[in-house]
Formats: sequence, structure tokens, C-alpha cells
Amino acid sequence: MPQRLPSSPPILPGLAYIRPLGSGGFADVFLYGQDMPRREVAVKVLPSDVRDPDLRRMFNAEADVLAHLSAHPSIVTVYQAGISADGRPYIVMEYCPGSLAQRYRVERIPVPEVLAIGVRMAGALESAHHAGLVHRDVKPSNILVTTFGAPVLADFGISSSLVRQDADEMLAMSVPWSAPEVIAEQTAGTVSSEVWSLGATVYSLLAGHSPFERRERGQNSREQLRRRIARASYTEISRSDVPPSLQAALARAMSRNPQDRHPTAHALGEDLQRVQTELGLAATPLEVPSAAWSPSAGVVDFSDTALRGPTRSHIEREGARKLRDRSGVTGLARDEDTDISAPGPASHRVLPWALAGATIVAAGAVVVAALYATGVL
Repeated sequence: MPQRLPSSPPILPGLAYIRPLGSGGFADVFLYGQDMPRREVAVKVLPSDVRDPDLRRMFNAEADVLAHLSAHPSIVTVYQAGISADGRPYIVMEYCPGSLAQRYRVERIPVPEVLAIGVRMAGALESAHHAGLVHRDVKPSNILVTTFGAPVLADFGISSSLVRQDADEMLAMSVPWSAPEVIAEQTAGTVSSEVWSLGATVYSLLAGHSPFERRERGQNSREQLRRRIARASYTEISRSDVPPSLQAALARAMSRNPQDRHPTAHALGEDLQRVQTELGLAATPLEVPSAAWSPSAGVVDFSDTALRGPTRSHIEREGARKLRDRSGVTGLARDEDTDISAPGPASHRVLPWALAGATIVAAGAVVVAALYATGVL
């Protein structure tokens, strides 16, 4: 069950609200129509009553990380970011109509398609690592599909710097795809833990479920999954079309000991390319930055909690809205991969209509009385 209601879409210059798209861990996403150039865009917005500095830090970091990396063909493109008229930070991004969030659970995705997705995501992660960044939340629902059918990595909301590893950074995790050392809170995220998460994601796309998930009801609580992941015993995918070489690549990526995994996302991508060649498929390009490449802007500041964007005057108002019992970032979280729920019936809107109706009836009675008095009726 969600712990907060979705926020209302903000009024943004040059953009017209269309409909809600979904809800992430700490923000809501809406579909807008951009006037110039004319296109549909996804707008990620913080809730209107957010005052938590950690959440603002995460939001600022996501905008900056995407600005560094969105030129990569397998990372979602960011167009702009700012602050709405009512004081809410927002990010305008490429609209991707598809997602792998539930597709792998309801259909058998072909091995060639999964291999291509895996290679593209390996290139995206290698590019992020080259820039000194870790995503920290690689999973099927964070792989979106563009209007051209290409997979792109999204949701860098809890990304972090490879050189900044503080205990207080462990704000959220998606347990089914997290490495054993992340589950044990030994690290907030490393290149090696990203290799694990990518291997677990590819495994999920092939198996139709996360690697340590069981089919029996009541066997997949967060604590039960944590215990199984901590033991990290690889179970082969029960599909006859998954070759042994692919099973071996995934088993290595998901080794319990980080030292036994592929040393980089690039190395895992090369292993997946070799499987493609073995199957007689064209190898998907592994797009990574060249040695001469460098980020176009300065280093991302993961400690920035400021509200950045055009300065707007804002007056705090007392409201009658009931405040949440919980505070901080965790109090804003929604369950993983949930959709926005439809708003309930607006019973408070009945009173204005009732008053308007009563006014019209009274006015009609006055007119009729006047007509009788003058002899018209």
C-alpha cells in the first residue's frame, strides 16, 4: 500500500499536463505535452510538501547525473530541470512509453532480445562508472523502452559517487536485485555490486522472476529474500534455449564473492557478446566512452541540498491538510514499482454545486412572483 497520495501535477511554462505516468520511490511522474518543440515529455516532480534535505540532495544529484550521461544512447535523455511556481523541483525527460517492469513476468522474452538488452545496459553502466558514478538501483523496472523500441537505463535517483561512500547514503535498495554485500550493508554500491545487479536483471528477464524469488505464496518477504541472497547459491534458469555459456556468464556475475565476478560491467557485456556470436547473432555494440572522453561538466555534487532553478517568491501558508506521521526520506517512500492510484471521489465538491442550484431556484421563484404581480401570468 502506498504511504502517501500522488501529488498534483504542477503548472509549468511551455508544458501542458496530459496524464499521470507512475510513481517512483520518492517522486511522481507525469506526461506533459511540450509546446516548442512539439513533443511529449515525462516530468518527474517532488511532492509539494517536501522539506527533507536528503530528498532534495537525491533529486539534484539525479538531474546532474543525467546531464552528464544522457548523451549515451542507452541512458534516458534529460531536457531540463527547474522549480515550479509552487516551489517543487522537477526534471523534464524523454518520454519512454514502454518498460520492462512487468513484461518479463507475463511473457517469455526471447534470448536474443535479452542478450541485446544486457549488452546495452552494460555499456550504460560502464559509461556511468567511467564518470565516477554508480547507479545503485539496476532492475527491470528501471529499464525503459523508447518510442523507437530501444532500451534505456533510467532512475538515477539514488545514484552516488564511487569516491564518496558514506553509511548514511544507504537510503533505499531493491532487495531482489541487490548484491550480498549491499544486503549486508557493507557498502552502498560499487562497480562489483552493479555487475551483480545487472546479472540478476538479465537472469530475471530470462527466468520470468527475480533470481531468489520462489513461486510459493508467502515465501518472498524482504527478510526471506535477504537470507537467500546472503547465501547466494546460483540456480540455473529452467529454459532449454538458454545456452550453458550464458548460464556460466550469469553465474559468474552473481558470485557471492565480489572478487569472483566480472571486474567491470564492460567485461560482463563482452561475455554476453560472445554468447551472441556463439548463437550466430550479430553482436550488439558495446557503447562505452573512449579513452579521451571526459564529462562535459564538473563533478556531480552529491551533498547539494539547495533548491536550484529560477528564484521565485514564495509565502508559507498554514493549511488544514493532515500531516504525515512519519518524517524524512523513508516516510515518503512508495512500494517498489507501483502505479499511481486513481483519486477517490471528491465529496467535498458537492457543497458548491448545491449552493449554486439553490441560488438558481430562488432567482426563478422571484421572477415568477414578479410576473404574477404585473399581470403577465
